[in-house]
Amino acid sequence: MPDNNIAYERDVKYYETDRMGIVHHSNYIRYFEEARIDQLDKIGLPYPEIEERGIMIPVLFVECAYLKPLRYGDTFRIIPRIAKYTGLKMDISYELYHGETGELCTTGKSGHCFLYPDMKPVRMKRDFPDIYERLMEYAEKDRSDCNSGV
Repeated sequence: MPDNNIAYERDVKYYETDRMGIVHHSNYIRYFEEARIDQLDKIGLPYPEIEERGIMIPVLFVECAYLKPLRYGDTFRIIPRIAKYTGLKMDISYELYHGETGELCTTGKSGHCFLYPDMKPVRMKRDFPDIYERLMEYAEKDRSDCNSGV
């Protein structure tokens, strides 16, 4: 079983904070994107290579719950997980932890689909079975509803 806890770590930059000295809420969505791209790299699916093969992975939705603030200089760790994967769509969940205290600071989720540049859906299982299988390997769900032939 692959390690689904592929952590992304970094520190908070000064420009990411607001006048109150805490990370501006919009930056957490950026952190999620950084973690998602990093996760794809770590599982052997670098995003530039996915795009070179003609696949786009747009964001369909994003959710974020702010539990505890981060401040300039804090380090943090994000654990992204492929929470759901059907071959047409993919949901990623995120848990963001304070790097020193280990406290859970933020949780979130983003939804994605797979499209060709002409905006037509990609059927990953049929058209890119290698990528489909790699993502299935890391998906955290009951796979019985994922094998619908898409």
